[in-house]
Amino acid sequence: MPAVIILVGLGVWIYKIPKGGEKESPTRTMLLYYYNAKKDQDASGNIQCSRQGLVSIERSIPVTQTPIQDTVRLLISGALTPEEKAQGISTEYPLPGFALKAASLSGGTLILTFDDPVNRTSGGSCRAGILWFQIEATAKQFPEVKQVRFSPEELFQP
Repeated sequence: MPAVIILVGLGVWIYKIPKGGEKESPTRTMLLYYYNAKKDQDASGNIQCSRQGLVSIERSIPVTQTPIQDTVRLLISGALTPEEKAQGISTEYPLPGFALKAASLSGGTLILTFDDPVNRTSGGSCRAGILWFQIEATAKQFPEVKQVRFSPEELFQP
């Protein structure tokens, strides 16, 4: 897509010119919840492994019929910027082989079905809890989601 750069005073504006009849795809801003251990310490400096360490990061995603799935997939891709990492924000996502297979929402309960062929979501209660909390908080930003369940139930076990 061609772009026109306009120099105005000390600022630079970039205006994208769509090709013949091409429209810009609409996007929406979503929050992805990652972890910052610095925000999750008790008075002695011990990591608490709690939701208190979750921090939201804004991302734009295309408008589709499956915004919850798209947002969760983006979260588990683990794409943090160098700037976010420098702020102490972290994640263990992506996990090899771990993928969202399906999602269903009924009566406010969202059931997310994942494939985890090599049990990458296990490994200690602190780690498993933080992985769980990240997905749960990301999904609960949608007003229709009141509760999140995971399938199979063996996911996120210590």
